[in-house]
Formats: sequence, structure tokens, C-alpha cells
Amino acid sequence: MNEYLNRAIEIAREAGAILREGFNRPKQISYKGEVDLVTESDKRSEALVVARLRNDFPDHGIVAEEGGGAQAVAKYCWHVDPLDGTTNFAHGYPCFAVSIGLAENGHPIAGAVFNPVYDELFAAARGEGAYLNGERIRVSPVEKLATSLVATGFPTHQRKKSANINYYWQFTLRSHGVRRDGAAALDLCAVACGRFDAFWEFGLKSWDTTAGIVIVEEAGGCITDLQGQPYHLGGPSILASNGRVHREVLEVAAGIAKDAQ
Repeated sequence: MNEYLNRAIEIAREAGAILREGFNRPKQISYKGEVDLVTESDKRSEALVVARLRNDFPDHGIVAEEGGGAQAVAKYCWHVDPLDGTTNFAHGYPCFAVSIGLAENGHPIAGAVFNPVYDELFAAARGEGAYLNGERIRVSPVEKLATSLVATGFPTHQRKKSANINYYWQFTLRSHGVRRDGAAALDLCAVACGRFDAFWEFGLKSWDTTAGIVIVEEAGGCITDLQGQPYHLGGPSILASNGRVHREVLEVAAGIAKDAQ
């Protein structure tokens, strides 16, 4: 297996142990801005991940959600979310993960996403397939949006300005249902293993998506933005799907965007 991925897996498990330990304890919560939560576990997890990556790959850049990394210009750059799903974690909802992804010249090439509560480790390296706890995974065979289960997410701030409620409404009417679990990295992994048939969201950061992108694509899925263009890390929108329903989702999204004008 890819040496970078091997190390990402090891570090994700180590950081996940910090989160698991802190999950059943009283939370030390602070805020980034008015409503964005950050816990002591976020900080401890990020400190560990960044320290390990700096030690093992001193020439690589690191971009981490809580600011512990350095946005160095480098061929290889790690994108780290030490606790994807902080709000879930803070409220005792067991849907959160460590997400560690590696990009080469801006293109995701390896990633590990670990949910320590359910002991689920999703991993992939470019050209080597995608795995859940060591078993190969593939996207779902669902062919139509009408028989799909899809997912999305909403921002924690400026929700009234988010147009996503219109998308949520329309996709709820046109599918088996829309789930909103609050952890984008895990949503992407759910597409990769066939639990969801599609996932879309607006305004995600590179640490939310880098690992999940390569996991979806190595599982046979498709990634674009909501206009059907190639997705770039940190772009305004993302759509991940099993590939079979991708065009239909894009058509629906285009109609929603047109009606909103």
C-alpha cells in the first residue's frame, strides 16, 4: 500500500483515540466566531496529526482546520480535519471523524477518514482502490434519483443566506430522502461504500474534502461541482455520486439555480 496512505492511517487511528477518549467526557467548548464550535479534542487531535506529519514529511505543506498547520507552497500538501463533525461531537452524536488527505499539486492522491466510535476506517490511494477496514468498497448500483438516498450539509453560520434549503427541498421531493449528518468527510465515504448515492454541499474547505474525494473516486464514483465542472479543492460547491445518477442530479441542480435567478 502507498507509504503516504499507510502513515495517514496510522495517524488517523492515533488521533481517533484522542477523540474517542474525549467523547464521553465533559466537553471544553469555545467558539470560532459566533456559532462555530471548537473543542479541546479538536485542538489535541490537530496537534498530534500536525506533529506527526511534520516529523515524517518535513518538506510537505500542511493545511489544518484549527490553524495548526502551515500553508506552505509545496508539491505535496496534507489537508487535515482533526474533528470533522465538531457540533455532533459536542452534542454527543456519534457521527464524527478524523480526516487526513494528501494532495499532489492540488490533486487528491491519498486519504484516510476514521470514525472512532464505530471503528470504521475508510482509506484510498490513487490507483489502488478504496477500502473500509481493509475490505474493498464500491459505489452503489442505483440508476435513478427517484430511488436514491442522498445527503447534504448546511453551514453553521449565515444559514439564512444559504440557498441550499431550496436544493434540500427539491431533492427531498425527487429521491428516497435527503440525510444531513453534519460530517462532510463521512458523507463522502458513505457515497464511496454505497450508503448514499449522491452528496452535495456548498462552501466546503479543502480539509473537508481532500481525503473523501480520492476515496469516492477510487470506489468508482464521480466528483464535480454542481455545474458539472471539475471540482477544485475549496471550490464553492461539490457533487459526489455513484456516477450513475450524476447527470440527473446536475440537471435538477441546474433547474433550481435557474429558478432562483
